[in-house]
Order: sequence, then structure tokens, then C-alpha cells
Amino acid sequence: MIRLVLFDIDGTLIHTGGAGVKAFARTFASEFGVADGTQRLKFAGRTDVSLVREFFSTHQIESSPENFGRFFKAYLFRLRETIADCKGGACPGVLEFCRSLRAQAQPPLTGLLTGNIKKGARIKLERFDLWKEFPFGGFADDHEERAQIAAAALRRGRRRLGGELRGDEVLVIGDTPLDIRCGRAIGAKVLAVATGGASLEELERDNPDWAVPDLTHIQAGRVLNGG
Repeated sequence: MIRLVLFDIDGTLIHTGGAGVKAFARTFASEFGVADGTQRLKFAGRTDVSLVREFFSTHQIESSPENFGRFFKAYLFRLRETIADCKGGACPGVLEFCRSLRAQAQPPLTGLLTGNIKKGARIKLERFDLWKEFPFGGFADDHEERAQIAAAALRRGRRRLGGELRGDEVLVIGDTPLDIRCGRAIGAKVLAVATGGASLEELERDNPDWAVPDLTHIQAGRVLNGG
């Protein structure tokens, strides 16, 4: 039985019309004078911190705490601007799937497992009235690497559930091969959805427990009970 469900955000829970990428680009330009700073970056499945570090390395900018702080302060301001007018919303089936989780006889704890920093995650999810659905999570503030973010989310889940929590009692839902791999890093089951960064065929190559076009194609009760 699944007791904890961890959701990725971008391309899994919501689409934002590229608001995050636009906010990155505007911050790179305004703070560091690089007009095409996102051109070489691959965002799918990455963490905010690793993306900024790659940008700094590419443009010979010191990866100092001061420069990271400067970036993220400006980024959050830009993200609030860009997401206010974005044409996005919840991915297909997300709202229904979350309602079904809550309606179970023994509803699982739900949380986030994301490469976003926590304040950025909140800005994105509040835009679509979803932040309140996820009382905790693992974020890029915890670590630069996805596997370590997953470990942080698992530790928090254990504390909230008040005891031991095996990996196979955890379900990770994500839209990229990197989401699948970070779920496996904590021994979790994985539900991959082709609503964001990868095709169904690409996801299936990493052998998730389930791979579906979107969350309308699978019932919450089925995955919670391992069916």
C-alpha cells in the first residue's frame, strides 16, 4: 500500500507557458548582462541550483553564495511577474487524481519532489490554487542533486507519518527520466506521465512502474494498491 505520494511540479502538476524559463532569462539579462542565458540550458528534470551553476560556469561568473543569492532574489521577482499573465493550468487529470487520493479509505500523505526552490514552487502552485494541496516536500533548497532532494522529502514524510516508511510505500510521479531515476534512488515506485519533458516512449525506456500519456489514463486506487 502506498502511504506517501510525491509529485514533481513543472510538466507533471502544471504547465506555466514557460514562465519559469522566461523568469530565468530575464534575470540572467538584468542581473548578469547575458541576453541569451537560457539558450544552452536544458530545463526538463533539472534543479534550479544546477541550472544557475551551469550558467555561471558557461559565462565565467563566480559561483559564490552572493551571486546565487543575487540571482534567486531577482528570479522570484521576475517569476511573480511572468506567471501572473501566463496561459497555463493543471495538467490533464491532476485535479481529479488528487481528489481521488483524498477520497481513499486510507488516503496517502501527499507532498512535492521538485527541482524548484521552495519559494518558486509556491509562486507557481499558488497561481493555480494548488499549493495548499501539498503540506511539505523536497526542494532545490535542500540539495542541488535530485536524488538528495528525494531523500529529504522521504525523511520529512517519515516524520509526518510518525514512523518507518519503506521505499516501496512511496510513489513518485514525474514527467522526465530524471524523475524516474530520483524515485528509484529512494526505492520508490514511479508513475511517469508524458505531459511535459519526455515522450511516453522515452519514459518507458527507464522502466517506471507505470507510464501513461496523462493522469486521466490511470486510477489512483490502482497505483496505491500496486495494481
